[in-house]
Amino acid sequence: MEAVVVGSGPNGLTAGCFLARAGLQVTVLEAQSTVGGAARSAPVLGDGTVVDLGAACHPFGAASPAFDALDLETHGLHWLSPQVAAAHPLDGQDPGLLFPDLARTADGLGDDAAAWRSLHAGPQANIQAILADSLGPLARWPEHPLAMAAFGLRAPWPVSWMARAFRSEQARGLLAGSAAHATLPMTAPLTSAFAVMFNTLAAVNGWPVAWGGTQSVVNALVAELTARGGRIETGRRVDDLRDLGNPGVVLLDLTPQQMLRLKGLEFPPRYRRSLSRWRYGAAVHKVDLLLDGPVPWYDPRIANAGTVHVGGTLEEINRAERLAANGTLPERPFVMATQPTAVDPSRAPAGQHILWAYAHVPHGHRGPSKNPNLAGDRVIEQIERFAPGLRERIVHRVDHSPRDLEAMNANLVGGSIGGGSLAGLQQVFRPTAVLNPYRTGAPGVYLCSSSTPPGGGVHGMGGHNAAMTALADLGARG
Repeated sequence: MEAVVVGSGPNGLTAGCFLARAGLQVTVLEAQSTVGGAARSAPVLGDGTVVDLGAACHPFGAASPAFDALDLETHGLHWLSPQVAAAHPLDGQDPGLLFPDLARTADGLGDDAAAWRSLHAGPQANIQAILADSLGPLARWPEHPLAMAAFGLRAPWPVSWMARAFRSEQARGLLAGSAAHATLPMTAPLTSAFAVMFNTLAAVNGWPVAWGGTQSVVNALVAELTARGGRIETGRRVDDLRDLGNPGVVLLDLTPQQMLRLKGLEFPPRYRRSLSRWRYGAAVHKVDLLLDGPVPWYDPRIANAGTVHVGGTLEEINRAERLAANGTLPERPFVMATQPTAVDPSRAPAGQHILWAYAHVPHGHRGPSKNPNLAGDRVIEQIERFAPGLRERIVHRVDHSPRDLEAMNANLVGGSIGGGSLAGLQQVFRPTAVLNPYRTGAPGVYLCSSSTPPGGGVHGMGGHNAAMTALADLGARG
């Protein structure tokens, strides 16, 4: 039986791998000239540089049951964990430091040490069970109800509430920085789930990078797919499913906006209405910098961090996230920065360093005509706030606006990188309130993108879950 996967992001490639392993003849179609979606790397800062075009650090990738089952390490994937998983600089104070060790992180938080251990020790002890249940549909009975119940007691609250249990700005900042991965204000429900999960994974795997760039993840998936007889065709934009012939299975690594544009596909009316109501949320403006040395952080320990959450206090981050969500570019945006050369020197010429960073900005944000990269300037201002002298070290700078990101990957609608907003019920019901979100209601057509659970990230679980659904349906049909 033939299977066609439309889109070659990590989810599409992962789906193709599992279908090929089951014996289907798999073809992956990609509109761009190269595979990988937002998980590609390229020398955008000049010869000898490796810059991740999308995701850079991979706490969920290193913990992914799908990647583990595919044994991607046999195809050259190698994870590198930094000395410090994440740092959170603060004005006039020591930074918060998130180590790949729960006890060490807690010990650095002084009077908040016991509270930090209490919040994270249980999830760390049950992390495999929690991952097994949380990296799929949430609207179902969990396979590990006790572990999920314990995690669930921590999950539903706004992180602004949870942070009240801590006195230090360091602990509160570490919670806020991890929660900000949801691209939501700190007062939003369920942001505590992001804070606890990301902080727990820091203790488990240290938020690693892929040796040689995120492209290494894609290359390993491609190697696994082709080893199983799968094929990939680039430069193949799909506008009409009737052009595919009559494959037994079609998987779409697309978001609702692209799905609604497809011809030759009849969705049930209720499903189509749900897709039309899908919201994409705040976007990002990305800045890549080539530096002639390490970032001159005010505290040298930050230079050892793979990820740096730049935004100041929890209250400052909440204000910035609220402005971005409401359509206003913050003067001091929340900035996500990674330092890949802190752990992988192969990414830049000898003596030089790469700083990868983005700010949360309004959906589809465009800078003023006189300065279209105003958001990028504010990224640099925020970083220089904690790293005085940064500008003097910049050798080369490249900006990627929300429009640029969407041009690179059509799934990044308006510069939104998570396949759709996590606000409200979209965090639980992706893309609609059904028991199995990977079925589209159209016979033989499945959705495997980040618009399904568990959402954005380079982990392949949306692809795995969709492929397993398709195979189960094929088995039921004999």
